[in-house]
Amino acid sequence: MSYHPSLQYHSKSKPFPSFSSFSGTQWPKMYPQIPSTCSPHITSERETFTIWMKSLVCQTNGCTVFNTNGDVVYRVENYDKKRSKEVHLMDLEGKVLSTIRRKKLLSFRGWDGYRSSGSNINKEKPWFQVKKYYRMLMGDLACQVIVGHDKYWIVRMAGEAAFRIVNINGDIIAEAKRKQSSSGVLLGDDVLTLVVEPHTDHSLIMALVIVYGLIRRRI
Repeated sequence: MSYHPSLQYHSKSKPFPSFSSFSGTQWPKMYPQIPSTCSPHITSERETFTIWMKSLVCQTNGCTVFNTNGDVVYRVENYDKKRSKEVHLMDLEGKVLSTIRRKKLLSFRGWDGYRSSGSNINKEKPWFQVKKYYRMLMGDLACQVIVGHDKYWIVRMAGEAAFRIVNINGDIIAEAKRKQSSSGVLLGDDVLTLVVEPHTDHSLIMALVIVYGLIRRRI
């Protein structure tokens, strides 16, 4: 049995409807807008997010990210498409934070991420690059991430949905696991708890989560 998160989006006027109320609702499509400014999305404290591997638009393909207050902070809208060749990571208002493009290499499939810059998306030089690898003997999936001169790995953990993002020294930068309710019930594998370490760019981590979701055929 698959469960859906019970978080609600809080607005200043009135509460956002619960997830159950979205079923069957015809929502207009929301298309990405290019932001006029780009914020760093970095805090000095460890942050926890809830990731729902669904769009709020009729529960179609995509991803919705909530903070600890239940507010939507990041989202991806793929609508009727799955594993699109290009996806946009947006904030709640639809401002593009990064654009992710799939590319085919000779022996491995990869993804390039492009960061927004002012009123445009800089598609000349990737912000980050991800390459997928398999450890043939173990059957494990790992992805190498290159961000400028820094290197990271996305490593699958025990379980279908859990994974970590680690730096070249093996230090954990972010970790995602299946979410548990306050009563200890394990929710469906499309609902994750993501913990991000301090001084880490949340928008980068979310973009890498999206790439991993594309690799795992979840988005």
